[in-house]
Amino acid sequence: MTTRGLPTAVGLAAGYVADAAFGDPRRGHPVAVFGRAALTLERGVWADSRARGACYTVAGVTAATALGVAVRVATARSPLARAAATGLVTWAVLGGRGLASEGETMAVLLDESTSDGDLTAARARLSHLCGRDARELDAGGLARAATESIAENTSDAVVAPLLWGGVAGVPGMLAYRALNTLDAMVGHRSPRYRRFGWASARGDDLANVLPARFSATATAACAPLVGGRPRAALRAWARDSARHPSPNAGPVEASFAGALGVRLGGLNRYGAAVEDRGQLGTGPAPGPGDLRRSVRLSRAVGLAALAGGCVAALLRGAVAERGVRR
Repeated sequence: MTTRGLPTAVGLAAGYVADAAFGDPRRGHPVAVFGRAALTLERGVWADSRARGACYTVAGVTAATALGVAVRVATARSPLARAAATGLVTWAVLGGRGLASEGETMAVLLDESTSDGDLTAARARLSHLCGRDARELDAGGLARAATESIAENTSDAVVAPLLWGGVAGVPGMLAYRALNTLDAMVGHRSPRYRRFGWASARGDDLANVLPARFSATATAACAPLVGGRPRAALRAWARDSARHPSPNAGPVEASFAGALGVRLGGLNRYGAAVEDRGQLGTGPAPGPGDLRRSVRLSRAVGLAALAGGCVAALLRGAVAERGVRR
């Protein structure tokens, strides 16, 4: 059994545990630092142009990848240093603890609103999970929005970084996180970013094709852990995912809806824009209890992704070692 990929696998596991135990770094978060640098660059190069936006995307992703390659070269001769560096980067790029914490907080606020009828706190808190306009959402709408966000961000902020880390190590994780951050910043279809953010949005779509399908598959497999049925999750994925405008969020949200036995999707407001995501699942609308179940499901899917990332790292190491022997 090769040990070439073991430092990466150990680092992924260590970073996952660090994120679960401590959450995001409170100060100087690397993703926030990258975001500020990207914002500064955008101010200097923005134009209503796909070509200019593509150059912006390539510059950001290349810088992050170059940093990852430098880390890989610097730790090439020390398995311990490689594991430590991978662990630190994994901790920095994962968002599992923060996602679960926000979901649980929202569930508490929704529970409290049933007694006093005041949704002010819950509506304000939704912005921590997604950019949806919460001003007119009732308790059911808030629970649905939060559950959908838990599903989508499980794939984006947990599964994808772990799988890219397993496949391409530290450079893969940093490149993915940079692309995902750029998509969040400029990838939406506002008048300013419809053309400039096109490359970031399409690049993020491509980077998430396999992680999203892994997430949907793992969701089905883990459905019994939250009282659901794998077949219901797979059926909702096959039947409903194409109704969602996102090629990657659709499978994940549909499989979550099927696993939880709830109905997601529908009309969403983002400022002046209205988006119809279609109906995902056939059950009742989710409530606070279902939101808590979605958090448990998210954690289970994250553990499945950790296993997948570690296996990918070990297989990649075995292939590399076999090539060296030849």
